[in-house]
Amino acid sequence: MTQEAVLQLEAVTKRYGDTEVVTSSSLAIGKGEVFTLLGPSGCGKTTTLRMVAGLEAPSGGRIIYEGKVMADPARGVFVPPHKRGMGMVFQSYAIWPHMTVFENIAYPLRLRGVAGDELRGRVEKVLDLVGMTALMDRPAPMLSGGQQQRVSLCRALVYEPDLLLLDEPFSNLDAKLRVQMRIEVGLLQRRLGFSVLFVTHDQIEALTLSDRIAVMSAGRIEQVGTPQEIYDHPASPFVRDFLGQTVLIRGTLAEGAEAGIPGVVVAGGAGEALCVVRAGNNALNGTTTGSAVSLSIRPEDVVLKRADQAAENSVLGLVESLVFVGDRIELQVTLQNGDAVLLNAPRSGGWAAGQTIRLECPVGRTFLWPA
Repeated sequence: MTQEAVLQLEAVTKRYGDTEVVTSSSLAIGKGEVFTLLGPSGCGKTTTLRMVAGLEAPSGGRIIYEGKVMADPARGVFVPPHKRGMGMVFQSYAIWPHMTVFENIAYPLRLRGVAGDELRGRVEKVLDLVGMTALMDRPAPMLSGGQQQRVSLCRALVYEPDLLLLDEPFSNLDAKLRVQMRIEVGLLQRRLGFSVLFVTHDQIEALTLSDRIAVMSAGRIEQVGTPQEIYDHPASPFVRDFLGQTVLIRGTLAEGAEAGIPGVVVAGGAGEALCVVRAGNNALNGTTTGSAVSLSIRPEDVVLKRADQAAENSVLGLVESLVFVGDRIELQVTLQNGDAVLLNAPRSGGWAAGQTIRLECPVGRTFLWPA
């Protein structure tokens, strides 16, 4: 990250009794950047967000916002949430049912002493940004889920914070509305230029909204990078398997790896070598020829061919079943070595159950991993 940081976490740790749920996490979010914490339930991403917001106190490390220390347990520093100046949108919307749309959005301004024409003008401004000016006098319980989410977003943005915290904000919406809200939030962020710390377990949300992503597992940050960097070059098996689908081919390390030509020997059930599939990386430090390894490739990078078609760097497989999923066909394929893989194919491919096919694996899109 080259731009000026609006938020920094320095070795932040959180413990509940003897259980450490966030372990020495460090990251920096630039001005105007959308930064996402991505991971499964229980990985520590929401706890990290709550520590940034001031809803949880860290057990160790420092949190710095706009150059000021917000939390530093070693020095006894803890700035309460209402003094941090961050906006937050919760998973549950947290809309007050006894208030109108206008009153919900105006509430943070009233707490800050804003009143009169200035208050009304700022509320109307954010409502206009999300196309809800006509609903400002509507009672909150009469809003749809998408409208409540927009009100929650407006309430977080009305006092113009430099950092917006989003905690799984779309998870309670239906699929089409989630897509619509992702687009709206992305457009709004680019228009206003605020920074975002976004928490989600949804890969599509992370890939489509983020400038950078931190993938978390068991309280630790596994990898930080742009969506494409993390998807194309995962740093660990966890990141590889969590983000997107992966075709894994088991085998043993082929000869030539030490010379920079890594590959997997694919063997049949009786142990006979059937083929060698080469990879584009050689990061198996110290692994010797004949050691158990796996080759990974994204399903969309596999080139499907008929069994009798010539292809370099390929392995044969038997189509066990086909599933029509609308825009494509999913093929359940058993490889020569017995591995079962799931592949995507065009609807017009003419594939059939019981057919033997060839999976061509472009060298530059395949990667080797320890078994």
